[in-house]
Amino acid sequence: MIYTQDNSIKKIHKLSIAPMMDCTDKHFRMIMRQISSKALLYTEMIVAQGLVYTNKKEKFLDFNKEEHPISIQFGGDDPKILKEAAKMAQDWGYDEINFNVGCPSPRVCSGNFGASLMKDPDKVAKCIDSLKNNCNLPITIKHRIGIDDDDSFKNLNNFVRQISNAGADRFIVHARKAILKGLNPKQNRNIPPLKYELVKQLKKFNPDLLIEINGGFTDINDSLKALHIFDGVMIGRSVYKHPLRWSEIDQKIYGCTSNPKSASNIIFSLIPYIEKHLTNGGKSWDICKHLINLVEGIPKAKIWRNQITIKSINKELDIEYLLKLTSRLKEMGH
Repeated sequence: MIYTQDNSIKKIHKLSIAPMMDCTDKHFRMIMRQISSKALLYTEMIVAQGLVYTNKKEKFLDFNKEEHPISIQFGGDDPKILKEAAKMAQDWGYDEINFNVGCPSPRVCSGNFGASLMKDPDKVAKCIDSLKNNCNLPITIKHRIGIDDDDSFKNLNNFVRQISNAGADRFIVHARKAILKGLNPKQNRNIPPLKYELVKQLKKFNPDLLIEINGGFTDINDSLKALHIFDGVMIGRSVYKHPLRWSEIDQKIYGCTSNPKSASNIIFSLIPYIEKHLTNGGKSWDICKHLINLVEGIPKAKIWRNQITIKSINKELDIEYLLKLTSRLKEMGH
């Protein structure tokens, strides 16, 4: 499926689930698809160089057909490598490609990609150009409002205009700067203050560009308000830790008339997927480490989560036991 830069991409991607390392693997994305059939999903960041040179490309690229629309996120700084990665993403059937210029991890930055690339817009432009000219997919970019002491509106606006001229179709702007020395990745998600007004000003100065805001959104109502200003909203840790708080994405964001699913309905619908994963030699914890976040705010929720966790980690969880525990949830109206 190929989207072009018109109003359809604006509508399809009104809300997206951020790429998160060790979180947004294909199992979490399958859970998320039971919650929303419309939100754009992302892979974890894939280092383009590692993908190009590995003999096990399916390990990085495989996804389930139910996950569409899905964007693959690449990290890297070599246009030649990104050229090959773009071709693979298209051949594998992804809906779009996202380029990471926002990750503040020291390991990532030491490889000269992620947030550190904001210091070199010329290189970013070459990377975007390479991605854009070697596939037919939309090319998007996720970045911060700045890094370290360099977080002026002028520099942000110049960065975005240059990357737009290189061919970027949409900008996902994390409304915090990244502090590359002194803060770890977790601290960079919370300590630098959110500056929504800066991103609002960016949209005002660039009404022709698709600008999606990211950072600090914890409920659907705040996301709806943001959509009056921005072309899209990206949510991250909130949806991972509390997925059912976002159970009305399709209804409130996209105007669907279907009813939101309960935790038990979501788990029941995933039973064939879990069973297939186990049959193919997978571990139950691969899926259950994400699944346990569905159950919260109800009597004995902690006990339910502990039972699933202990059984999964000890490799004792089977489908029959999972069905039994889920039936109890359904009896409680969850």
